[in-house]
Amino acid sequence: MNDRVRSLLFLNGFGLIAFSLLIGWVWFFALLEHIVLWPFPINIPVDIPDDGRAWRMAHMEAITQGLMLIGIAAAGKYIHLGTRQTKWLFWSALTAAWLFTIPAVFNALFGTRGLAFGGGPFKSGLANDLIFLSGYPPMIGIHIMIVLALLGLFRGVKAYSST
Repeated sequence: MNDRVRSLLFLNGFGLIAFSLLIGWVWFFALLEHIVLWPFPINIPVDIPDDGRAWRMAHMEAITQGLMLIGIAAAGKYIHLGTRQTKWLFWSALTAAWLFTIPAVFNALFGTRGLAFGGGPFKSGLANDLIFLSGYPPMIGIHIMIVLALLGLFRGVKAYSST
């Protein structure tokens, strides 16, 4: 994996960590029902859905996915893939990371779960169904990413053991 791909993975990983901070602030304001930033004299009432489970999920999803991209970037020099496979690994990792995280935020905002078309045992509606459908690309991406990462790592181990 070349340095440009690794740096882009690092950038996106830290972008997701930064996004988790933003999600954390929104969650904080949702719990308080006000934007309060001591010592500043700010106290603005807000009406943000305050499902703690959903905000925790969105917050942790961004952290977890960011760390996943950082881990792939850090291991990049040990992942031996061809150019085409590296592109597939890169784009599948980005697809999985961002498209698992962003719908989790929408779930928190709309009070949905996005786990089943039509809502299943949870709240149904158009938002839920769109979030559910948006889960297919990252679900496919994560499987492609794992297979390619393992393949590249096995090739790396083999290359290092023969030297």
